Amino acid sequence: MGDHSLWSKNFICISLANFFFIITYFALLVTLPTVAISHYSSTSAVAGLFTTVYIGAAIIIRPFMGPWIKKYGKRFMLLSSLGLFTIASFLYSFFDSIPLLLTVRFIHGLGFGMATTITVAIVAEIVPESRKGEGMGYFILSTNVGMVIGPFMGLTVLDEYNLYTLFWTSACCSLIACLFGVLTRLPAEKLEEIPGGRKRSPLFEMSALPISITGAFFGMAYASVLSFMAVFAVEQGLGAESSYFFVIYVVVLLLTRPLTSRWYDQHGANAIIFPAIVSFAIGMLLLGLTTNTLLFFMAAAFIGGGWGTLFPSFQTVVLQKSKPARRPVALATFLSVFDIGISGGSLVAGVLVGVISFSSLYIFYSFYILIGLAVYYWAQNKECYG
Repeated sequence: MGDHSLWSKNFICISLANFFFIITYFALLVTLPTVAISHYSSTSAVAGLFTTVYIGAAIIIRPFMGPWIKKYGKRFMLLSSLGLFTIASFLYSFFDSIPLLLTVRFIHGLGFGMATTITVAIVAEIVPESRKGEGMGYFILSTNVGMVIGPFMGLTVLDEYNLYTLFWTSACCSLIACLFGVLTRLPAEKLEEIPGGRKRSPLFEMSALPISITGAFFGMAYASVLSFMAVFAVEQGLGAESSYFFVIYVVVLLLTRPLTSRWYDQHGANAIIFPAIVSFAIGMLLLGLTTNTLLFFMAAAFIGGGWGTLFPSFQTVVLQKSKPARRPVALATFLSVFDIGISGGSLVAGVLVGVISFSSLYIFYSFYILIGLAVYYWAQNKECYG
């Protein structure tokens, strides 16, 4: 225990707060593009904007989180971010047009960008250095499980009830996240007041850029799954099975996460990241070849073992290579650059599926991901990761 304790009250509360706001995030992320096409008769490119606008807002706000955390403290920024996220979640129910919903998406994205930065910064501080890989792995597992329940809840509620029931259900999950944020008690911090003549710290951490660019590269491919997997499943006659895609995904994570997290701490990033890239590529290839339930679920398993391992591993690399005082800025840099990949990938996927089929899109991305082996190798040598 002592300095090596992992499962503290704060760690549990911040993980649960993360879990519930991630449910909201993914419940809306996988359903709103479908809603835009089916309910509002929008094109696939407009449907992709629901992701692009949201992530764009997160990118805009994240660089300011480092200075704000120093000035106002982690607890204040945690409650502010979850509060804004919750308010925006309730606003969806009051609007019924694409422009107004995109405006709410932008506000929601601001809260999301703030919350994802501050929660990881808090975890980086409370997890012991000797268990950083394990601690970040379990924290990101709360994201992964939320990523399963969110789409499952969103698609199920939308199918069995209606759009507004989905909005209210998501808003309630946001409110629960906010309550767990209130229960998180952090030690008093020494806040920083920067005199007018003193040079401010940079808003970006340049040392984090190589691994951030790598994360964005893979994020572009994963965005096609987030935004259009449900639409693709319906096209393949697997609409009823689409809710279970992320269930298979998380089952694989639950089985592998304890091992991969410890292997990371014992053997370094390379021993985990290179195999995970290959698994991700195989999963996307199987998704592109999907004609039945078996291939669909096999794709979910390989993508879960691949992407589900890559994302927390990249974040852990950023944490370990950053000075403690610069970790919030380094994390904000990583997430901002990564989200450029997610938002750009969603937009690109929306445009591409107007030209090629979903199957061709996912097969293309399987080869694209393999190129990522070279991208990660470059990042590794650029900053001596691993």
